[in-house]
Amino acid sequence: MGYAVAAVIAVIIFAPIAFFLGIQYRKRVSEKEISSAEEEAKRIINESIKSAESKKREALVEAKEEILKARNEYEREAKERRNDLQKQERRLQQKEENLDKKMDALEKKEETLAEKTVRVDALREEVTLLKNNQLEMLEKISGFTVEEAKSYLISQLESEVTHESAMKIKEIEARFKEEADRKAQNILSLAIQRCAADHVADVTVSVVPLPNDEMKGRIIGREGRNIRTLETITGVDLIIDDTPEAITVSSFDPVRREVARLALEKLIVDGRIHPARIEEMVEKAQREVDAIIKAEGERATFEAGVHGLHPDLIKILGRQKFRTSYGQNVLNHSIEVAHVAGLLAAEIGANINIAKRAGLLHDLGKAIDHEVEGSHVTIGVELARKYKEDEQVVHAIHAHHGDVEPQTVIACLVQAADAISAARPGARRENLENYIKRLEKLEEITKSFPGVEKSFAIQAGREVRIIVSPDQISEDEMVLLARNIAKQIEDEMEYPGQIKVHVLRETKVVEYAK
Repeated sequence: MGYAVAAVIAVIIFAPIAFFLGIQYRKRVSEKEISSAEEEAKRIINESIKSAESKKREALVEAKEEILKARNEYEREAKERRNDLQKQERRLQQKEENLDKKMDALEKKEETLAEKTVRVDALREEVTLLKNNQLEMLEKISGFTVEEAKSYLISQLESEVTHESAMKIKEIEARFKEEADRKAQNILSLAIQRCAADHVADVTVSVVPLPNDEMKGRIIGREGRNIRTLETITGVDLIIDDTPEAITVSSFDPVRREVARLALEKLIVDGRIHPARIEEMVEKAQREVDAIIKAEGERATFEAGVHGLHPDLIKILGRQKFRTSYGQNVLNHSIEVAHVAGLLAAEIGANINIAKRAGLLHDLGKAIDHEVEGSHVTIGVELARKYKEDEQVVHAIHAHHGDVEPQTVIACLVQAADAISAARPGARRENLENYIKRLEKLEEITKSFPGVEKSFAIQAGREVRIIVSPDQISEDEMVLLARNIAKQIEDEMEYPGQIKVHVLRETKVVEYAK
């Protein structure tokens, strides 16, 4: 217990002493650290001042160097500019000197030209005087005035030129005909001997046979409802007259006519004829006709050997099955033209496939020319372009009736093949009225030329024979007259094939022995 008290007392006594001694120690340590820190700070400040002064000196040196460099650069540029200016001044001086020289030369030339102009004017007056004197002398010697002499020379020149041109035309035609006729005959004979097609009547009506006349009443129906329904749905006219056991179907559209004919035949066979049944049969007939159109188009492409046609083009082609032109079936005509064009192309070394394709499609517009405005040529061109046909094919379609000048061999071949197919005997027929009008027009054109005494259309309009007055038309002028008449016939008339223009000139002398 006593020890513990003594220990506590000792702690109480020595604790302040230890605390005081600790404070003194820390104070001395702190003073040393402060003094060392002040010395370090002074050292750093001195080093910074020295570093700043050295950098200042370096910056001054660099600035002086930059100033010196800039001054040298400026002096160099200024020197170069002075040199350039001196060069430009020298060039300007040279130009001024050259201009002065040119001005002097121009002034001299102007003076020379003025002198020459004066001399030329004097010479012109002298020439004019001499010309007038010579003209007066020539007029006295020849007995012609200037205008009379001109007219005389022109008339002489015209007669000489007419004679020369006629002789030249004869010579050229004879030379080319000698070669062209032989080759053309061989080529065309090979093509024509492969060409044969049936003659088809050109009609706008179809006749449907009836089992008996009682069927007419059933087709008409009560108060005409059956016939009205059939005419309304099909768009045709039904002609029921006194013809025994027959009804006539009339329409300008051959497809509609065929649909109506098939529907009537089905109704007659079925026996149940009323509006609902009529509609059903017409729909069935329409489907059958569509199938026939597609099949005929495919048959045409197969027969002609043309592949890769657009399906819509094949259908349009098949519609030509029901279209005729001058009595010739258009689809058969197109197949025929394709064969002939291909044969002609093979003979002359042209592209056979393109020729066949153009021949098959040349009358494409005739399939729908009763539905769309425009000529069948224009419609055919638009259809071919619409379905991305080759430009040669499009051009051949456009040129096959001479709407445009043929620019390719294929177009010329299609023209020739079209003429061969249309002009062969039995291919087409015209009605009597059109035939007579064509012959009258042919004779009218030929008689309109001066010097023609008589003209006769012969050989069914394939030849026109012209008799001219020998007093008005010379032998040389006959050649030109024949060419002019042929050209006018080509411009003013439309006809299949070609027309031969035969000009005759005959001098007769009659005397009587008494």
